Amino acid sequence: MTSHKSEFIQRVEERGFMHQCTDLDGLDALALDEGKDKAPLTAYIGFDCTAPSLHAGSLVSIMLLRLFQQAGHKPIVLMGGGTTKVGDPSGKDEARKFLSDDDIAANMAGIKDVFAKFLTFGDGPTDAVMVNNADWLDDLNYIAFLRDYGRHFSVNRMLGYESVKLRLEREQPLSFLEFNYMILQAYDFLELGRRHGCALQMGGSDQWGNIVGGVDLGRRVEGLELFGLTTPLLTTSSGAKMGKTADGAVWLNEDMLSAYEYWQYWRNTEDADVAKFLKLFTEMPLDEIARLEALEGEDINEAKKVLADRATALCHGEDAASAAAETARQTFEEGAQGAGLPTVQIARADLDAGIPAFELFKQSGLAQTNGEARRLIKGGGGRVNDDTIGDETQAITSADLNEDGVIKLSAGKKRHALIKAV
Repeated sequence: MTSHKSEFIQRVEERGFMHQCTDLDGLDALALDEGKDKAPLTAYIGFDCTAPSLHAGSLVSIMLLRLFQQAGHKPIVLMGGGTTKVGDPSGKDEARKFLSDDDIAANMAGIKDVFAKFLTFGDGPTDAVMVNNADWLDDLNYIAFLRDYGRHFSVNRMLGYESVKLRLEREQPLSFLEFNYMILQAYDFLELGRRHGCALQMGGSDQWGNIVGGVDLGRRVEGLELFGLTTPLLTTSSGAKMGKTADGAVWLNEDMLSAYEYWQYWRNTEDADVAKFLKLFTEMPLDEIARLEALEGEDINEAKKVLADRATALCHGEDAASAAAETARQTFEEGAQGAGLPTVQIARADLDAGIPAFELFKQSGLAQTNGEARRLIKGGGGRVNDDTIGDETQAITSADLNEDGVIKLSAGKKRHALIKAV
């Protein structure tokens, strides 16, 4: 049982979101004083626009904002239209790829829509708002900024931040451009405090140094009482990074990853992670999660299906989650095709001529490279219409189309795709 009194902090602790907080008792008191019957507390999390979609690694932050809003407070989603031009060095061994303004704008457009699935936006006191830090960063006067804000940052202290130390210890270059990132993030917090009365910044544990910098800057420049809260670095029990698989990122946008593949990602959760993920990525009551956590042997698979259903429903909707679950049931329990499997269209003329199996596996998305596809098939993990492929160069042709007019490709037991001739 948590000893704190505010609904927000209680739920953060009970569901596993808590890692560090600059002043937990003070934040608990503020969240209690500014609860549902009073002016809401305002908090933000920043998201840089480095790809056209966020992936499942961002879900801890998104779910934390959702929890914050449900506790009667106001979340701010900060789009990093400005900071993406610099690149956050946190958790990175090398500089991020340089993106043009057009790239950033396109990525931002792809990212924005996902938040509406998790948060309620509008003009109400607890409705979420979305802002872009390019609004205040793009037009900064460099000399004036250095004089007014740069003087509050100690290089000695900045060199001690984990994101900087790791890069230097590994003898990886850290550009002066990236070194500025932590100052700009601190300035974001100050600006949101000024513009929106924002008193809390949240983020992953790798952001701790940047968040503390913002808390300190707000106090020094405006006398603001600001708070920081971070979530644990989330990895699977086997040590894999959350939101990543051998096949690539687990994207939240359906145009980059189908609802079925998203459902399968959660269905394949390791046994030891099921309860943790149910707490973080669903809104199931804790006593029901405890019941599922106690399941053993084959029964734990039922808990994984619940996790997959609930997580997919939040991201893609109830209908998509139900369809994905039914496709999985047909595919694995009945041995049927599963109409909802990812489908790739191939020109009939190409199929008539024949396509080497390894190339078709790459085109279907079941392998990222031709080399990966070759290794899969050589290892006995590649199948066509449920028959094992003996040679990675075996030609797959239109003669392999089944009575439904598709070719079913399988990589191992759990990943499938359909090839349709057009």
